[in-house]
Amino acid sequence: MAACAVAAIALISFRGRRALTTPEERAVHSTLHTASLAARPLRQGLDAESAAEAAPHLRALTGGDALGVADADARLLTWNGPYDELAGPFLEASSRAIEGERRVLLSYPLGPDHAVRAVIAQPLLIEDVGVVGVLGAVTTSVPGPGMLGAISEVARYACGQIELAELDASRARLDRAEVRALRAQISPHFIYNALGTIASFVRTDPDRARELVLEFADFTRYSFRTAGEFTVLADELRNIDRYLTLERARFGDTLQVTLRVAPEVLSVVLPFLALQPLVENAVRHGLSGRSGGGTITIVAADEGTDCLISVEDDGVGMDPDMLRSGSLNVEEGAHVGLSNVDDRLRAAFGNDYGLVVDTAPGAGTKVSMRVPKFRAGIRA
Repeated sequence: MAACAVAAIALISFRGRRALTTPEERAVHSTLHTASLAARPLRQGLDAESAAEAAPHLRALTGGDALGVADADARLLTWNGPYDELAGPFLEASSRAIEGERRVLLSYPLGPDHAVRAVIAQPLLIEDVGVVGVLGAVTTSVPGPGMLGAISEVARYACGQIELAELDASRARLDRAEVRALRAQISPHFIYNALGTIASFVRTDPDRARELVLEFADFTRYSFRTAGEFTVLADELRNIDRYLTLERARFGDTLQVTLRVAPEVLSVVLPFLALQPLVENAVRHGLSGRSGGGTITIVAADEGTDCLISVEDDGVGMDPDMLRSGSLNVEEGAHVGLSNVDDRLRAAFGNDYGLVVDTAPGAGTKVSMRVPKFRAGIRA
């Protein structure tokens, strides 16, 4: 009875997870696994470190007895396997491969024991970029069409990973440029008014002026920091409080602020300076044009796997037609900051995480963003 039960459990386990039973299936699985191991370092770009880490896996994919990788200037990045005395001939072949943007084959007995039959230098060629490096394979057998084709495909695969690395780097550079654009926007629209407000208190209320100077110093120190493209909500809200302290000194009782934040979302990570443009927009374009001022409400709520953040004002509002079919990329410079934040949210978290704007002339404006509580690879 017990033996039958064990047999039944074993049968269920076997049926629940299909094993790789044929040599073809095992070969495909092994190749895909090796390719994934090579991809990880190459996604960081092509340099000596990434080439050395990827070389054993690239060598396995090509089937070569040894493998070398050179950069776009035909300088050796790494050599994997025996016959390192052939690095010189490989680099000479690499120079020719780079110049002609084509494969170069040294097909005569090489090496101290004349066991090597060929050294193949395959350029790593990316469209619209050119040659970014050279992949070299050493073989002790006469290379046939199959091996040459495999080396070409491995080189093409490596190029794809390197190109993805460049795209990641380009996106990072774009993110940094967008943050610099936000900082540039803060300068003319806020700093002049803040300094003017502080100056007005110097004679009438020196203690208040000193307090505002410290708030202004902390605000600019945070806004113009150089570390990281992301921050936590707690730090962003702290800087918003500094900003609003300076603006309340300017507007007085006509500017009211309501803040409702769920404690469990204070550690949520979001793009650096993501809230500043929303609050500044509410102050500048929501309340400044309305006699009697108004109220700004900032809410950060726990929404399961997401954090929902909104900035709402009861000011003059704006024409929804200006939002161009849901896009925040309007012509008025007033809302460039909103477009910037929308682009950065979508780039970081996907198109489901852009800004949502509810507004109408005379009805105020509410700008909302949804941020995931956790996203792999994104941290402050």
